[in-house]
Amino acid sequence: MLGRAHWRRVPGTALRASLAPHRYLHASAVNAAASSRPPVTSLSEDEVAFRDAVATFAAGEIAPRVRQMDESSTMDEALIDALFENGLMGVEVPEEYGGCGASFTTMCAVIEEIAKVDPAVATLVDVHSTVVNNTINFWGSEELKAQYLPRLASNTVGSFCLSEPGSGSDAFALSTRAEISACGEHYTLNGEKAWITNATHAGVFLVFANVDPSNGYKGISCFVVDGDSEGLEVGPKEDKLGIRASATCPVVLSDVRVPASHVLGDVGQGYKYAIGILNEGRIGIGAQMVGLAQGCFDQTMPYLFERKQFGSAIGDFQGMQMQYAEIAMEIESARLMVYNAARMKEAGQPFIKEAAMAKLKASRVAELTASKCIEWMGGVGFMKDYPAEKFYRDFKIGAIYEGTSNIQLLTIAKMLRADYA
Repeated sequence: MLGRAHWRRVPGTALRASLAPHRYLHASAVNAAASSRPPVTSLSEDEVAFRDAVATFAAGEIAPRVRQMDESSTMDEALIDALFENGLMGVEVPEEYGGCGASFTTMCAVIEEIAKVDPAVATLVDVHSTVVNNTINFWGSEELKAQYLPRLASNTVGSFCLSEPGSGSDAFALSTRAEISACGEHYTLNGEKAWITNATHAGVFLVFANVDPSNGYKGISCFVVDGDSEGLEVGPKEDKLGIRASATCPVVLSDVRVPASHVLGDVGQGYKYAIGILNEGRIGIGAQMVGLAQGCFDQTMPYLFERKQFGSAIGDFQGMQMQYAEIAMEIESARLMVYNAARMKEAGQPFIKEAAMAKLKASRVAELTASKCIEWMGGVGFMKDYPAEKFYRDFKIGAIYEGTSNIQLLTIAKMLRADYA
């Protein structure tokens, strides 16, 4: 490593010589190089078209349902059908399996646009798409992809069953077991999963179970389980603080028989698949939180210029100007981190640290934004008649699922240690 002592031994003239050629780059060359590097958050023509179509869909189909779905803690089935009909449940699914074959960045833009209107709907789409669909697409056999991806892209909701009552941040301390039959043709699954998103609506479950507990986490495997399998029972929906329309339920497996061919990838490699997909999923959660923050900000700002105090719009007071300028900067910084991580993932570059940073930053910005928006609106911001109150309840899950904030910090620290130690 290069320490201070080494740096002092480098002659100043040698250092200047190594930098000298860059001083003489012609301005036109610098400008040309810069123009070939688009902004991190720039989208292609197709990505922009997709994003704008989603924004229109969200305004027309989701927005009118938000309050009723939140109050009833129920996702409108007609809305789920509309999500499928408009291709939003198969954004990244390859075209040969009935999906749109779009990019991961497109998926992030979709999640952000939906979250601007309702983070609960964004959660349904995000878990189904970036977690369930991609897990099958990345590690499923050709037979499993052909069997399940067309369904997941067109009419069947997917659910990801990893967490258990006794496991949370220690995700691989699983008690769910999978025992292979004497003939080797099927496995029998027994166990209980907790806090499972989309469980009420799901027709396909990805279930993580240990086939060899004596081997610890290296016995964990991932099984594709049909929702109508005998012995699979979805419990009642949890009564949650936020994203209330998104179904979160326990899932109990009692002697559920699954064909051996429904093991995703290799036996005993499920922990690797979970780590891989959750690292990617953190970017999706970051997009959710950016969308939440932007949606709350967009809904609040007009009020600041309509509401008058002491003869002026409250948005025109200098103290307020400094506050909303600060929040706008924070939202943009979180967006940059999310889309940078997405582009790195697409480019095949290491992105684990950046994904953890993006999720952590975006969840913190969502909290800050929702809190500030309620304060700016005063008493009405505290009322259910205005959307800031719901955004405030919805932000909290961002610091919990797919790795708590502390887990993100530990991940970042681990990666930094590898860089520097």
